Amino acid sequence: MAQLSGKTALITGGARGIGAAIARAYLREGATVMVADLSEIAVQKAAADMGAFAVQMDVTRQDSIDAAIAHAVAQMGGLDILVNNAGVYDLDPIVDIPRDSYDRLFAVNVAGTLFTLQAAARQMLAQGRGGRIINLSSQAGRRGEPLGAVYCATKAAVISLTQSAGLDLIRHGISVNAIAPGVIDSDMWDHVDALFAKAEGLPIGEKKARVGAAVPFGRFGTPDEVAGMAVFLASDAAAYITAQTYGVDGGNWMA
Repeated sequence: MAQLSGKTALITGGARGIGAAIARAYLREGATVMVADLSEIAVQKAAADMGAFAVQMDVTRQDSIDAAIAHAVAQMGGLDILVNNAGVYDLDPIVDIPRDSYDRLFAVNVAGTLFTLQAAARQMLAQGRGGRIINLSSQAGRRGEPLGAVYCATKAAVISLTQSAGLDLIRHGISVNAIAPGVIDSDMWDHVDALFAKAEGLPIGEKKARVGAAVPFGRFGTPDEVAGMAVFLASDAAAYITAQTYGVDGGNWMA
């Protein structure tokens, strides 16, 4: 039997990359899935291609979060799983970090994670049947980086929020865990590579090649490899797990 048969899931940032891979994996495992994304056009196309429901969602706006949760419940009959995947990246030396970049990263990566988690948890409490919440952190949340201070700080905050929410909500049968991907070959890393190329004077693709070669596995991970962990954490096999963060990083960081 499929591992997620009969379950309903909402996945933020689900139109591409890791979010889309998790959505496809959940569908294969029998879940009913709604993908959410900031771009209405992108999310509608992605959902149509994979056979999921779609909702436009801005995780920096409470009204948008609440509307997306309500839409998910109306379309799918409830909410059993939330995957908090929406995220943004930027890099600057410490002395050059612009306040607007700081504000944007914390608004999406931290406040967006917390208040989407909160809205989903309230719905799960109302349903009275527990649930699973999976947050996307990063290996960057376990360490500092010279040019990525704010991003690292946001992902460290996601790990901390996961621990606190997991400890609070498990008494209601709601587990909260996180995934800390390493370097994953996706649109996000193409953006990261372009930022490093500008900051370090490198040709496009050079930083990506160096980083991939330095992973113990010798390559970037794939979105599907992260999706495997997301399936596990949403499944009955993870019933006794909460407040944990799992690295999917090819051995890049040992926690």
